[in-house]
Amino acid sequence: MSVNLPNLLTIFRIVLIPLYLYVFFSEFPYHVEIALGILILAGVTDIADGYIARKHKLVTTIGMMLDPLADKLMMLAVIASLFLTDRISIWAALFFFVRDLAMIVAGAVYHFRGKKTVPANAYGKLTTVLLYVVIPLVMYRYEYSEAILWSVIAFSFIVSAIYLAKARLLNRV
Repeated sequence: MSVNLPNLLTIFRIVLIPLYLYVFFSEFPYHVEIALGILILAGVTDIADGYIARKHKLVTTIGMMLDPLADKLMMLAVIASLFLTDRISIWAALFFFVRDLAMIVAGAVYHFRGKKTVPANAYGKLTTVLLYVVIPLVMYRYEYSEAILWSVIAFSFIVSAIYLAKARLLNRV
């Protein structure tokens, strides 16, 4: 495995997942605010690792696989925490889980079969940004926050379909 700063930042994001869950479900004063801070830290390190990898030509195969995995695992943890605290419905959680798990499995299948994977594009990044915008609304139970989350979930399904179509085209023989 190629260990460089972007990959270390990605691994750090993975380590933040259990910390986020611990803090979110704790009884600490301001635990939701601290958990949100951890989530924001994960988002900032996601931006930083991508920027550093591209700017300094440190893009690695393992990084291209771990980076979206770290993003998806963090979002799955966040969605689980929101569902378990009755901030979102089971249906919103299930749609989100199905979509992200399908993307993780598809990416792993493509990778381990030696097929080319589609790198992140502007739509995928926009999906992530939209999630980072809507999650605080859901955490603080703002009115219409789940409706806004549903629109982001619908957008994410469209983006996923585009990724899968591109992956199929990329791997045509």
